Amino acid sequence: MKIAIIYKSITGNTRLLAEAINEALHENVVYIGEPKERIAADFYFIGSWTDKGMCCTEIADFMKTLDNKRIAYFGTAGFGGSKEYYQSLFDRVKKLCQFTSSMEDYFFCQGKMPMNVRNRYVSMLHEHPEDKKLEVSIKNFDEALKHPDEADIRNVKDWAIKVIENS
Repeated sequence: MKIAIIYKSITGNTRLLAEAINEALHENVVYIGEPKERIAADFYFIGSWTDKGMCCTEIADFMKTLDNKRIAYFGTAGFGGSKEYYQSLFDRVKKLCQFTSSMEDYFFCQGKMPMNVRNRYVSMLHEHPEDKKLEVSIKNFDEALKHPDEADIRNVKDWAIKVIENS
């Protein structure tokens, strides 16, 4: 089976997941990298960082071009930890696929965010010290700095192997 791993990463989180998938499935990987035209494969692992509850524009545009393909989606999100949140992200991304393509499974984990995000939260908290949501956002940001961690890498490898075995 020919496998393509297409991804877009800004902070390196999604790239780490893509490289882990490549490591787990390397014998069958014919392409790993950013979206481009004419990537011929039997199965596509497609990944992105999360941008306001959706995959990035480049990945969204690429997914809209796929017709009659088998796909598994992976991603990272700064706001993490909730299976319900990850499911809602996947449900939005899944709508990008042509009705003839099959989105077979997904994997998400938390990922670190740029420091300017934390700085913005801190600045806003100084202006609104009573805002408990900002305190939670800062705590979440600090937790996200630890991810993807070794467990996330191990989990994405196991997931990729399982996806291919079940396909």
